[in-house]
Amino acid sequence: MKLTSEDLHDLAIGAAFLGTGGGGNPYVGRLMVQRCLDEGLSVDVIDPSELADDALVIPTAMMGAPTVLIEKLPSGEEAIGSLRALERYLGRKADATMPIEIGGINSTIPLVVGARLGLPIVDADGMGRAFPELQMETFGVYGVSGSPMVVTDEYGDSTLLNGADNKQMEWLSRMVAIRMGGCAYIAEYSMSGADVKRTAVPNTMTLAMRIGRCLREAKANHESPFDALLRLLPQTLYNHGRIIFTGKIVDVARETRNGFSIGRARIDGLGPWRGTMEIEIQNENLIARVDGKVRAIVPDLICIMDSESAEPITTENLRYGQRVTVVAVAVPEIMRTPEALDVFGPRCFGLDEPFTPIETMT
Repeated sequence: MKLTSEDLHDLAIGAAFLGTGGGGNPYVGRLMVQRCLDEGLSVDVIDPSELADDALVIPTAMMGAPTVLIEKLPSGEEAIGSLRALERYLGRKADATMPIEIGGINSTIPLVVGARLGLPIVDADGMGRAFPELQMETFGVYGVSGSPMVVTDEYGDSTLLNGADNKQMEWLSRMVAIRMGGCAYIAEYSMSGADVKRTAVPNTMTLAMRIGRCLREAKANHESPFDALLRLLPQTLYNHGRIIFTGKIVDVARETRNGFSIGRARIDGLGPWRGTMEIEIQNENLIARVDGKVRAIVPDLICIMDSESAEPITTENLRYGQRVTVVAVAVPEIMRTPEALDVFGPRCFGLDEPFTPIETMT
């Protein structure tokens, strides 16, 4: 499919929702892709099934603290530079690019790369949401190496990395991104079309468009966008969603530390909702507790949305006084296997609570 401006708007909203607060500002990414469309460039999104098994796919993305993006905007050339450098190292041209995660700006960086280079973008990703660390990808969970990878900044400086494993790759590249100003642009997890079909979370880009369209049309029809969203989710791989809290943000603590945005948000209940919800953040929303009791936990999605507009709110845009509705969503089964939870389950973030699917919580 060829992406239109309306598709792009829906994608940005839906990706911000699936990103659970992380992945960077989707508004910035939408403007970058819109500029490509205004220049007459084509953005071609293909289903994973359309890939030849021996095709070379090189995912592209931003890495670093989302808060840095507020003052350090990309041009799009950074990620292109990383892909080109990785092609030179591999001695082969890419046949397609794709997102590493479906959150925020990282749903749109590959669209810019694809439009500028004439490459198709695969309708899939490696996280099914956003995660803060590069080893936390379904690609790696199911046997694809993230290395070699390239990290590039806005000045054209680039670094080629080969980690002994995916966690070491993350550790090395994080130091480089910090030196590059807190965020940088990468190409990694180069793989075959067969590996994409085997390890990626499928059709998340079109799912993001469906979510964005659902919210937009519900508001246009004067329906509850939250009700419409909860009706949509059971028709997807993310087959369960529920509202777990509604209230007013009364405190936000946030700092950029070790290349991540670390913090928490406190929300006092409004209306029928009693108590105080506290959400812990590492780029993304990791765990939501109400008066100390867990209501949702990573890898399930915890999405903070404006109660009036139903717009998803990324972690860097959380502010005191916002009236918000918190929605929890079950992730696909590929993200709940024991192998997956060993890589991006609660203990990987230092949380003591075990993973409990939201559909089993009262």
